[in-house]
Amino acid sequence: MGIESMRALAEMAKPRVIPPLDDSFRSAALANRAFRRAVEESGNAVPFVIGLERGDGTRSRYDTKLFAGDHPMASLNLPYAERLVKFLLWQKGAWRVTVGGPSEIGGEIEAVYSPNGARSFDWEFMGNATYERPFEVDVTDADSVPAAREVSVPLGRHLEGCRIGFDLGASDRKVAAVIDGDSIFTQEVVWDPRNQTDPQYHYEQIMDGLRRAAASMPRVDAIGGSSAGVIINSRPMVASLFRGVPRPLFETGVKSIFLRMRKEWGVPFEVANDGDVTALAGAMSLNDCCVLGVAMGSSEAAGYVNEDGNITGWLNELAFAPIDYNPDAPADEWSGDTGCGVQYLTQQAVFRLAAAIGIELDQSATPAAQLEYVQGLLRSGDERARRIWETIGCYTGYTIAHYAEFYTIKHMLILGRVTSGEGGPIILSQAKRVIQEEFPDLLSTIELHLPDEETRRVGQAVAAASLPAIQT
Repeated sequence: MGIESMRALAEMAKPRVIPPLDDSFRSAALANRAFRRAVEESGNAVPFVIGLERGDGTRSRYDTKLFAGDHPMASLNLPYAERLVKFLLWQKGAWRVTVGGPSEIGGEIEAVYSPNGARSFDWEFMGNATYERPFEVDVTDADSVPAAREVSVPLGRHLEGCRIGFDLGASDRKVAAVIDGDSIFTQEVVWDPRNQTDPQYHYEQIMDGLRRAAASMPRVDAIGGSSAGVIINSRPMVASLFRGVPRPLFETGVKSIFLRMRKEWGVPFEVANDGDVTALAGAMSLNDCCVLGVAMGSSEAAGYVNEDGNITGWLNELAFAPIDYNPDAPADEWSGDTGCGVQYLTQQAVFRLAAAIGIELDQSATPAAQLEYVQGLLRSGDERARRIWETIGCYTGYTIAHYAEFYTIKHMLILGRVTSGEGGPIILSQAKRVIQEEFPDLLSTIELHLPDEETRRVGQAVAAASLPAIQT
């Protein structure tokens, strides 16, 4: 994929509200809108369809248009199409992608998403690692892409009894004891899961939190968990929390970690992706549906509750979904791709921007301690720190508009450690400014929410407690 073509697409996306510390940011939402507008104005558009099939046989489909092959702007087709495939892969999930449209574009996508292509990380992640089968790209014509076949299922909202909820992030783990829907005990503990090679460390740390919560209640009826990563049937298929664990040991010691805990506790025990629990927490607090929740922590956790109040079975791993089309954008250290949410809506963004303006961090300190240091500067009135959160707020506004192309959103919930203290209101204010100036049509359709401090910090653990049903 030509760098100059990507740069030309990015230059269609110059923002009106420039992030204070990142004037090279090029919004995916603006670029996609500008591209589609130019295609329609060309008078000679060709259909382009992306189909995505998941392990359970459910399918998603996305229809759009490209320039005709002889159009002067046809070189923009590939970067536009590739970024769409990338976003949809991490939003929906798929072991098979069907590309329907011009064969030359389909062939390029197939080459990029291959063992030796630029997206080899995605090829491995979506194939053997997540869906436990080889990843495929099928190239066909637009009319041959299968129709969508979506399903949704209820999640959580069980409040009766004595429950434990836990939330596992890359910098801290949280636990809550909940009796009939009321939290009576919460705890946050800093830990370092990503650098541990023995999953016994993770097992003992999580069990320690569960025991502490159990000590505050007369009994334990059920346990629910929220964890970063791809969680299928309470099994971590891929998770950054366990990235230090060698793959053979991951297969034997990590995929069954929560199943072993379930057996030891002997009660209903369910674990879900932290993003889904984020959305569940929002839907429960708002008593509404069409909720997209984004937790800004060590990574970006996202989840969605649809118009039926259910989850969809999509991955919603938006940390790896592109939101900045600048070809020189920062790269994610894990996937190697540029412009993805993990570098913009997380504590990694705080650290990156802090370094850019001369705020030195103690590299021997934990990421949680480094974040607290910068947040302390913000509290003390340091204008440099304020510009960090204003920049993240700009990112957030443009990202919400981008997400709105792929989700039906009534409520956008923003929480996580990066939003704690004064940072949250700054992010929300800047996001609203972006939407008002760039996307005023969204003002009447999307309501932004910043939960109170307690909910922002431990809300996911409390919502996670509601995951398991108690059999009577």
